[in-house]
Amino acid sequence: MYTREQASQMRQAFWTTFGQYMAPIPSAEGMRINWSNYKTGLKNVYFRMRAEKKAASIGIEMTHRDLEIQQMFFEQFQALKLVLHETLGETWEWELHAQDELGETISRIYTELPAVNVFNKDDWGTLITFFKPRIIALDEFWTDAQYAFDSLK
Repeated sequence: MYTREQASQMRQAFWTTFGQYMAPIPSAEGMRINWSNYKTGLKNVYFRMRAEKKAASIGIEMTHRDLEIQQMFFEQFQALKLVLHETLGETWEWELHAQDELGETISRIYTELPAVNVFNKDDWGTLITFFKPRIIALDEFWTDAQYAFDSLK
């Protein structure tokens, strides 16, 4: 078992390793990018990667406090669902108005990898292999799809 500080250091070490691994890879537009802290350019819309003790996940999260606006963003992503899934090469889960770990209402589009542990360095390769193609595909999707959200800014 790790102390809170040790757990924080281990997570930070993983994300630093992931960032170093991804650093040479340019965005779909050929620009340098911070893959671990991807900026969509839309307030309250995030590409989130999580690595925990029992699983990992990657997804798009909409966190706007106004649930009607959150739903409008979700519906805009639904209009692009086929393109998103084609770009990802897989089908993801879709949740409108779900509860996050803090009890906040969010909407999300995501996929999970069960049975991995960020605190086990032996799993880091598996985690990187899970995150890498998906965050690159999200970036590729977002390069064109972001313009569909201009009216919602």
